[in-house]
Amino acid sequence: MSRIRGKDTKPELALAERMALKGWVWESHTRDLPGRPDFVFREQKVAIFVDGDFWHGWQFSTWSHKLSAAWKTKISANRLRDRRNRRALRALGYRVIRVWEHQLKRDATRCVRRIAVALREAA
Repeated sequence: MSRIRGKDTKPELALAERMALKGWVWESHTRDLPGRPDFVFREQKVAIFVDGDFWHGWQFSTWSHKLSAAWKTKISANRLRDRRNRRALRALGYRVIRVWEHQLKRDATRCVRRIAVALREAA
């Protein structure tokens, strides 16, 4: 687990590349916000998390039975922490966007469009 990257993952870099093509400027992994969002647009109060399907438990209930107790505990704790961080960010007035790894692989353009809508609505 020590080799698991916490930032600059392939999905994050793919999204960052597409956002840069739009000319957007953001902060990355800001330590002063709950959960250290992967991308933050402070002026618009938009926080974006790029979540790995395994680590953050995409459709966890359908495959959790295949895991050992230790992995179930780990991923369950990640999911709980994710919910807590989203709530805390919303309480601070942020709009939180969660982009799943599989969504980026399937249709990155759609993911960027979701972010564009959020930025427009916040302006």
